[in-house]
Order: sequence, then structure tokens, then C-alpha cells
Amino acid sequence: MKAIILAAGQGTRLRPLTDDRPKCMVEYKGKSIITTILETMHNCGIEDIAIVGGYKIDVLKEYLKDQTIVFFENKEYEKTNMVSTFFCAEEWMDDDLIISYADIMYTDSLLQKVLSEPSPISTSVDLEWLELWKCRMDNPLADAETMKLDDFGNIVELGKKPKNYDEIQGQYMGLIKIKKELIGEIVEFYATLSRDAMYDGKSFTQMYMTSFLQMIIDHIMPIKAVLVHGGWIEIDCVQDMESEMFIP
Repeated sequence: MKAIILAAGQGTRLRPLTDDRPKCMVEYKGKSIITTILETMHNCGIEDIAIVGGYKIDVLKEYLKDQTIVFFENKEYEKTNMVSTFFCAEEWMDDDLIISYADIMYTDSLLQKVLSEPSPISTSVDLEWLELWKCRMDNPLADAETMKLDDFGNIVELGKKPKNYDEIQGQYMGLIKIKKELIGEIVEFYATLSRDAMYDGKSFTQMYMTSFLQMIIDHIMPIKAVLVHGGWIEIDCVQDMESEMFIP
């Protein structure tokens, strides 16, 4: 099992905390986000870890100089999004993979549940997302995205703008597992995508991860939802730093 942590973004909504450091180095309850993620991965037996950096990558490398980490760089981080960042580490993709956003923290038990899912591709889905979102914002529906599941627990739709809460059966977190046997097909599929097309209103380089996952569902195979009940938090703005929903 290998891990890829996507940490290229600028974290503009966390300024001034990110003026001199990448988003994943911001501290939550006295410990940086990236330290919490790495500790959780180590606790679950994951030692082969790569980080794709971009903004302030040299600061991050210095911060983690005592860790055994493989670094990749998205030099176009100002003009790209998560999918482009992910494929900067394509040469690392030769084993079962855990892909994690660098602005989320999750418990050991949550990560272990994802690791235990036998499906070729899966992603954690929080059934208690609304409680967390109500702590973060006044109107959760304005920020939320669709998550529709079939009777077998597979994701049918994600990442669209919901009309109502009935279209949100859970929250996509940004924690994905892909088994080794599927990686080659996903890499080949990505290579076939038009660089000139728009993807949910975004260019190829600006494509959202949810858009790419939806295309995997539509063209390759279902994605299994690993259903969880809390146990994580996203740090996206200064207000999130005050949340008591997750204690590392």
C-alpha cells in the first residue's frame, strides 16, 4: 500500500495563516494538519508516502526533512486543480493506493475502514456530514454537493449542485482507495481525455476530482462508498480551526 497526499494548493481562504506556509502546515489544536495525516497513516501501517506539493513546497520539504517522504511537484499549481496534482505522481502509482487531500484529518479507525474495503475503487462518505457542515456555515446546502448511492452502496452521482437535501446521501471527503489492478486502466483513461473539453464547467487542468470520479463511474466501473459516521474534519477556512468536531 502506498499513499499520495495532494498538497499543492495555496489555501487562500486560510490567509494570513498560509502567507508563509502551505495549507497542510497550518496547526489545528497545536498540531499541523500534515503531521496528523502522517501519524494516522503510520498508525495504519502505511509507510510508503508521497506528497505532491506546489505552493511553498520548499517550506514543506524543510518541515518534513526528518520524515521518509517522496516529493513530487506541481509547478503549475496556480493554474491547476486536484486531478492535475494527482497525476504529477503518476510514476508512484505501481501499488494499491490511498489518495488523501492535505486539508482533511481523520481518525485511525476511519482510515482503517477504507483500507479494509475490498472493492477495486472506493471513497469514504460521511453519513453525518450535515452536523459538521452546520458548525461550519449558516447555509450548508449552498456549499454541499450531490451524493447519490444505489442499493448496493455504489456511488451513482457526486459533485453536482444539489436542489435539496434529498440529493445528498452523504459527504465526499477527499479520501480514496484504488487497488493496483485498476490503476493502469485509470491512467490510460485519463490520457484519452480531451485537453480542450470542459468538465463540469472547468478546463482539463482545472478539473475537479469529483468530476474525474464521476467519469470513472460512467466509463470504467462503480465506486464503492465506504460509509462512515463522522470522525474527520476539513480545514478550509479560519472558522474551521475553531471546530470541536474532530480531536486528533
